[in-house]
Amino acid sequence: MHQFSINSIPEWLLKNKHSSIVVLTDENTSKFCLPKIEAFLTSDYLHISIPAGENSKTLDSAQIIWNKLLENNIDRNALMINLGGGMITDIGGFCAATYKRGIPFINIPTTLMGMVDASIGGKAGVNMGGYKNQVGVFAMPDEIFIDPAFLKTLPKRELISGFAEVIKYSLIYDLEFSRDLLNIHPLNVEDWMPIIQNCVRIKEEIVSKDPKEQGLRKILNFGHTIGHAIESYSLAHSTKPLLHGEAVAFGMIAELYLSVKRTGLNKDAFEEMSNYLKIIFGSFPWVNVDIDILYRYMLNDKKNSDNSVMFVLLENIGKAVFDINCSFDEINEAINYLKTSKVSKTFEV
Repeated sequence: MHQFSINSIPEWLLKNKHSSIVVLTDENTSKFCLPKIEAFLTSDYLHISIPAGENSKTLDSAQIIWNKLLENNIDRNALMINLGGGMITDIGGFCAATYKRGIPFINIPTTLMGMVDASIGGKAGVNMGGYKNQVGVFAMPDEIFIDPAFLKTLPKRELISGFAEVIKYSLIYDLEFSRDLLNIHPLNVEDWMPIIQNCVRIKEEIVSKDPKEQGLRKILNFGHTIGHAIESYSLAHSTKPLLHGEAVAFGMIAELYLSVKRTGLNKDAFEEMSNYLKIIFGSFPWVNVDIDILYRYMLNDKKNSDNSVMFVLLENIGKAVFDINCSFDEINEAINYLKTSKVSKTFEV
């Protein structure tokens, strides 16, 4: 259910007739990415654009999108094309799945984050009340068109951010993949296709076994329990908030630390992988972050039960376990490590 080129879009549209086409973008993908697919579209398509950034992934933005669809008499046989990064594919999938109880949609991810993670797997939703992904649905796109050519439109920071999810896949599922990544910096990659295909393979294997996140699929949240808390804190307390992947990278460092404490991860493996993450993403930027605020964000994580914070941790590199309850003191210790640890060695970019 994915194709690795946008050049196959015209053939797909011919085979799948729709009453009209709606293209959802943010202000960046409207400028840099929409021109790359416009030749494939009918001249009377409806274009909806919302501001870029995670702050647009809200019910207010969804309301704007729904109103635009309604004002333009978009019916249930229309097709929504979500052209953008994870924010666009998340909110676009959510709006398409709920408008008139569901209209068809396809995802065309334009960021590394979108290509390896956000656009795949059929989860869509919005943030609410300052908390990540609190309202959402499971809804599979009719197709996903993944084309690494879009990565040339990305700022370096966005490209590096998406690489966090690449590292995550290796840590939870593929030891050999993690070995290969240790010699790679995202700014040095010349051919992204093998890396993207490997990530897509891993995610689709996991999702096919557990589409509704009742068990195995939870491992895809490695780094996200603390990472989402850091991201929410960042959005609320910083004029230059962290990108999703940056927050997840710091979350992975902290959760690798917890893995040593709770699930027996080898200390040498921990040092090697946490140092690699620090090489790519730098040191944690908030030495004075309030652990109590972070903990409140963690308590609202959708994976929790019985008011306990549940984690995905690693027994080994490539072997993740889920539903591990960690105490406040353990989490505080991991955050303190995150705040004080530095890179021990590096390599040339």
